Amino acid sequence: MTDPERRFTAIYDRHRPQVYAYAVSRAGRQLADDVVGDTFLVAWRRLDAMPSRPLPWLLGVARNVIRERYRDEARQASLAAELRAWVAEAEADPAEGVAERVAVLAALGGLAEGDRELITLVAWHGLTPGQAAQVVGCSVATYFVRLHRARKKLRNALDARLVEITLPTRESTR
Repeated sequence: MTDPERRFTAIYDRHRPQVYAYAVSRAGRQLADDVVGDTFLVAWRRLDAMPSRPLPWLLGVARNVIRERYRDEARQASLAAELRAWVAEAEADPAEGVAERVAVLAALGGLAEGDRELITLVAWHGLTPGQAAQVVGCSVATYFVRLHRARKKLRNALDARLVEITLPTRESTR
């Protein structure tokens, strides 16, 4: 083992329980392991910048990791709310009158965030598959496989939504 590896291992062994306890107290047990992992990843990358007494520095990194996670969650919630608003707007807009638009937006809003991103990067944001693959951090071939799966999920959700729209309800048949 090299000196940096030994130093990091010693820091990890000594301070992991304290960083974990901090993460549990701030983010809960569900996220604590991820927070600890991300914290020590930053520590490994910035080992040369770490002070001789690393615990406060590590807790500061953990705090930033937690804060970034909350920002991500808030951002995702905001995006989901925006998609729901588009659906509500499309449903409330009599000038549009296109059930398919409502169905597409609802089906898209029902997809997992990752699947929605794969589809919208090319369809809405105008990226090439190569650029979209770079955004999501995979090869172009992997992107195409993921995109195919996401489109299939969208198609299934859209088919279900269109059937739901076109089937008469009990109230409309009375």
